[in-house]
Amino acid sequence: MEISVDAIKTLRGLTGAGVMDCKTALEESRGDMEKAEEVLREKGIASARGKATRATNQGLVESYIHSGGRIGALVEANCETDFVARTGDFKELAHSLAMQVAAMAPKYVDSSEMPEGEAENPEEVCLLQQPFIKDPSKTVQDLVNEAVAKLGENVRVRRFARFSLGE
Repeated sequence: MEISVDAIKTLRGLTGAGVMDCKTALEESRGDMEKAEEVLREKGIASARGKATRATNQGLVESYIHSGGRIGALVEANCETDFVARTGDFKELAHSLAMQVAAMAPKYVDSSEMPEGEAENPEEVCLLQQPFIKDPSKTVQDLVNEAVAKLGENVRVRRFARFSLGE
């Protein structure tokens, strides 16, 4: 099956994946854009697992102050190089994470930080297990995995703080 350059460009624009990866995914899915996105997402998750052990000593601290100035959040997001930390995609990820913290008030980064015997639901109190506020069909961990696939580096949420007047 011949895959058009426009289809490859469209898929690349949607996913940020490489040209050859997009072409291969479109060939596997016989030109179906949604199936090709799913193929790339699965490859991205596998890629994220492979990069998970790599050191993340660079990154940035992102802030978000909700309108009215009554709620704010700080998030430290780490990556492998300062080059990636300065990209728009990484900054957008960090901003989305800060918005998530401000909106959903998680207590822990992930379930490994929860004290033994904690009765609360990890999907409510763990940032990475929460449904993403902009797209509830995926978790915050899915968002991070997509960034890993797109940026080609390990990405980690190190810590966060949430501030709210009166709390």
